[in-house]
Amino acid sequence: MTTGDDDRFLRAAIDLARENVACGGQPFGAVVVKDGAIIATGVNEIIATHDPTAHAELGAIRAASRKLGSADLSGCTVYASGHPCPMCMAAMRMAGVAGVSFAYTNEEAEPFGLSTAAIYADLARPFDAQSMIIRHLPMDGAAEPGVYADWWRTRH
Repeated sequence: MTTGDDDRFLRAAIDLARENVACGGQPFGAVVVKDGAIIATGVNEIIATHDPTAHAELGAIRAASRKLGSADLSGCTVYASGHPCPMCMAAMRMAGVAGVSFAYTNEEAEPFGLSTAAIYADLARPFDAQSMIIRHLPMDGAAEPGVYADWWRTRH
């Protein structure tokens, strides 16, 4: 069940998606909300930029982070026109986004070739059963500390 604010924010995301279609883009829009106000928006720009990561949610997250001057989006909620893909969901979690709501499901997107359900299913499999080759290649015998240790020393 949605509230009046949920309806307003989802409608804003859908309106962005419709505007993006009118400009030759894909039907995805997203808004980031904090303290009851939209602080950032994004649309899918994959076609315009030839960047497979230029999803609406990522654009909105980047804009919100710039506006807040922080990569920490705790207290923010993302409203998206469609079910966010695994990449966008991971980015929201890494940014500390409190919640996400979306209007259209992967099932509704499937007939149009816009569903990410197959990617979710593939990622749920063990590494050796996924469609992409995933390997861990440890750097045994390295003569110097790892890059993580180098980073830690610069911060502490």
